[in-house]
Amino acid sequence: MTYQRFAYLYDQLMEDAPYEEWFQFFHKTIQKYQPSTKTVLDVGCGTGAMLVELVNNGFEPTGIDLSSDMLTIANEKLLQLGKQVPLFEQDMRRLDNIGSFDAIIVFCDSLNYLETEEDIAAAFSSFYRLLNKEGLLLFDVHSTYKIDKVFIGATFAEEEENISYIWKSYEGAYRHSVEHDLTFFIKTETGLYERYTELHKQRTYPVEYYEQHLKENGFQLLNISANFHLDEPILEKSERIFFVAKKLEGKSKEVTE
Repeated sequence: MTYQRFAYLYDQLMEDAPYEEWFQFFHKTIQKYQPSTKTVLDVGCGTGAMLVELVNNGFEPTGIDLSSDMLTIANEKLLQLGKQVPLFEQDMRRLDNIGSFDAIIVFCDSLNYLETEEDIAAAFSSFYRLLNKEGLLLFDVHSTYKIDKVFIGATFAEEEENISYIWKSYEGAYRHSVEHDLTFFIKTETGLYERYTELHKQRTYPVEYYEQHLKENGFQLLNISANFHLDEPILEKSERIFFVAKKLEGKSKEVTE
């Protein structure tokens, strides 16, 4: 899945996204579990919002994304700040030749774009290979409650001066999966509107599925919590689940295509 035209609208549409909360979760986590963390891989970095937070706070980030358009925007944003950050167009399931890292973050439900358990396992194995000794893996996912009860069947819409959108969510092909059908109307220089469409598919799993795949792919689970807080318990209606895991030496299994 690539973001295509959506990349150029992303920052405007995500203006209210809680990137500061994601960064604070990351910062509090490494202070608790690995204060020496310096090098950080941002998986699914998009247009670079977290990369900016990381580099502005003294970390040495690298970004990967499937979308070359997203990476172009991220690079422009960083260069405007006088920062140069390595950026790679790669699939999280097959990361290769991009260095090694003290921590890997997969925020903004990026992991939910993987469609199968095999994809999840391949991504975890890929992360394991790139982490330094006892490196940390931090990620968040939509809860099954959010997919099943909040997204499926819902319609979201917003109208602004230069852009409007209609976002409809339908039940996907798998259990706990959803298809987001997005239609954008973008005002041109002539005053007319151009119409663009995107289809985004997401899938999640019960918490124990992620726990199992972390263990099977060489990780020790350190913490599970809800809604950006290390100490917030997961409740029936929690919408976003956060995981913190540590690489165990000599435990990873190879995932072959």
